[in-house]
Amino acid sequence: MEKHTYKNPVFFVSAIIVSLLVIIGAIMPEKFGEVAGELFNFTTINFGWFYLLAVFIFVLFLAGLAISKYGKVRLGSQDSRPEYPFFTWIGMLFSAGFGAGLVFWGVAEPMSHFFETPFLGLEAQTEESARIAMGYAFFHWGVSQWSVFAVVGLIIAFLQFKKEKKGLISTAIQPVVGGNRALSGTIDTLAVIATVMGVATSLGLGISQMNGGLKSVFDVPNSIWIQMAIAGVMLVTYLLSSSTGLNRGIKWLSNLNLGLCLLLLVFVFVAGPTVFILNTFVLGLGDYITNFVQYSLRLTPYNGETWVREWTVFYWAWSTAWSPFVGAFVARVSRGRTIREFVFGVLVVPPLIACLWIAAFGGTAIYSDLFNGTQIAEAVNADMTVALFETFTDLPMPIVLSLLSIFLIFTFLVTSADSATYILGSMTSKGSLNPALVVKIIWGVLITAIAVVLLLAGGLDALQTASLVSALPFTIILLIIVAAFLKMLKKEQIPKNKE
Repeated sequence: MEKHTYKNPVFFVSAIIVSLLVIIGAIMPEKFGEVAGELFNFTTINFGWFYLLAVFIFVLFLAGLAISKYGKVRLGSQDSRPEYPFFTWIGMLFSAGFGAGLVFWGVAEPMSHFFETPFLGLEAQTEESARIAMGYAFFHWGVSQWSVFAVVGLIIAFLQFKKEKKGLISTAIQPVVGGNRALSGTIDTLAVIATVMGVATSLGLGISQMNGGLKSVFDVPNSIWIQMAIAGVMLVTYLLSSSTGLNRGIKWLSNLNLGLCLLLLVFVFVAGPTVFILNTFVLGLGDYITNFVQYSLRLTPYNGETWVREWTVFYWAWSTAWSPFVGAFVARVSRGRTIREFVFGVLVVPPLIACLWIAAFGGTAIYSDLFNGTQIAEAVNADMTVALFETFTDLPMPIVLSLLSIFLIFTFLVTSADSATYILGSMTSKGSLNPALVVKIIWGVLITAIAVVLLLAGGLDALQTASLVSALPFTIILLIIVAAFLKMLKKEQIPKNKE
């Protein structure tokens, strides 16, 4: 282990806190879940307006920055060029950001909204509820979610590659709050804990979905032993990938992930209801654009509805909790790009792929329920892990598609875990771009151990909820980051030459 890691209290404090939370969650899962739920309810009920307003501000800030004169500023020296080809770069963004989540929710979310509508008085499982379901799914997986990652990624990339400073959250806010060491350590520790919890719970969710897929294809029982075996194989795989470094393991897996996604997407588009998918995509995109401001600021104080809090506010809180990890990784792979290229790449391309994915997979599921008499919405309501596999039953070669999807989920999870161990290693090694292998291994083992303990204890939902509590202070930190970045940009010399 590198010498600076021994001296870094963030590493030890974070590891101790995470371990204690896991032990408490394993010993008292019900009480832990109850407390976590109360904390999360308190933040979302009392500060839901704050989450919505903050994310809307992030979108406006990034869009304005991209079209301004500062869009020419390069994340690195002005004569530097992108470190990775565009396809590889997008693959890395997609894999680390939300690839596994999209495979899971691409069918599950629109079918959930189709089964239980976002608006009071709207009849479920009708043509109108299908349209609303697709439009809201586009919204939740669109620009707003990625604006949170982009804010963190942009300023860290600017600090690392333009100013040659440490790529830490605490460094990003120094222009506003100063260089207080205690405050910096607290912020970096909070970032590490949020990252560990977020990745561990997502691993647990993905492992459960893989088990659900194996049950659908091979009638393998939903068993903790099966899930532990999957976790073990996953641990070995992403530690091997992690040992090869950023330019080999993660890069290769990211290209594979994006390639497999496009292959599945094209197949479902061609084999499914093609014209319906195209109509759904165009109409959904129109509804998304038309309702963007309304959905971004929608609250329901007059009727006491909880839907917005359970979905939109939850998504924005989850994105914020993930932002230290995804933002730091996005920054690491974006060296040499201009701010304009960065904003376009992060805010437009992955969300566009997500909307295409939801239109193809979610649209196929809705078409099956509306016109073929299937009951995918009911199946999803009973068990969300089978959403994708239920959709495949109405397509050619369902077993092949299911196997390919299980493999894709696996590679996405491996890439996310691999990326997370790299970023956690960097966060706990004072922002090092090349953290020691042993540090990455420690975090990799700890993340997997948390996921397994949670699966054993049945406390996955509780810890997922607990991890979101960190989103409230982080939203405040992100707003400070925006102010700090604007302060730094005003001192930046704008290049006169073309980008």
